[in-house]
Amino acid sequence: MTAVTPRATTPGSEALAGLRQVLGSSRPLSWINTAYPFAAGYLLAGGAVDALLVVGTLYFLVPYNLLMYGLNDVWDHESDLANPRKGGVEGVVLDTRWHRTTVVAAVASNAPFLVALAVLAVVAGHPWALVPLAVCVFTVVAYSAPRLRFKERPGVDSVTSASHFVGPAVVGVAAAGGAWTWPVVATLLAFTAWGCASHAFGAVQDVRADRGAGIGSVATVLGARRTVRLAMAGYGLAAVLLLTAGWPTALAAAVPVAYLVSVAPFRDVTDEECESANRGWRRFLWLNLVAGFAVTQGLILAHVVGGGS
Repeated sequence: MTAVTPRATTPGSEALAGLRQVLGSSRPLSWINTAYPFAAGYLLAGGAVDALLVVGTLYFLVPYNLLMYGLNDVWDHESDLANPRKGGVEGVVLDTRWHRTTVVAAVASNAPFLVALAVLAVVAGHPWALVPLAVCVFTVVAYSAPRLRFKERPGVDSVTSASHFVGPAVVGVAAAGGAWTWPVVATLLAFTAWGCASHAFGAVQDVRADRGAGIGSVATVLGARRTVRLAMAGYGLAAVLLLTAGWPTALAAAVPVAYLVSVAPFRDVTDEECESANRGWRRFLWLNLVAGFAVTQGLILAHVVGGGS
């Protein structure tokens, strides 16, 4: 029998492994969910295709997600080891040897972009955009940072999670100097309701595990069944708000309705069978892609109806 010689580890392979871990911790599947709101908000508010758009979009595409999810994977390492959902599209289990690298990468990638965005916003005459930008950075860190741990404060967890995605849109509108008309405000409120509902539903599958670990969430307080129904109400509220935003934005009301229909089959789920909601959560992840396409078509229509202004 021929002995199998262990494959030698080279500096190049180590670096590649580290890169995979760091990028994996940033949830590549979710990159578009934060970059898109900024770009859409900026352009629809009257912003041009300029340096501010490019820098802001790139920031919210990767560095922002690395700060949000990478730090979370460092601080939540122990609980991630016991989470069977980790290791796929829902995030990696970050090896401890890459924790320091991930923290350094998160800080090092964020700092220059934040400085550039601050300078560009001030030069453009919209310094107030720095306020929502600062809030965005604070909430992504506070969500999982020791002692703050917003993710473990029932109610606050869902609102904070929603702010991670609504925040970039607010920054985009502010950076472009957009007017805070009712259609704009209604759309942002609808986005917030959608975000809160989505986070709440996502927490349902972990009710038993979180309670066992002493972790609080909106779902551990309300229970699986009531949380799903709360999520359905949140999606319904988002649809109603969009209907008040005027034509053609009102057409987007169909999007949260699709999410409502998607989670409805779990409206009677019990705490004992909460893990079954993972099927709905996986459907949610892919529904995001379809919804994103639909919203894009709506934005194009709005641009055409608005005369390309």
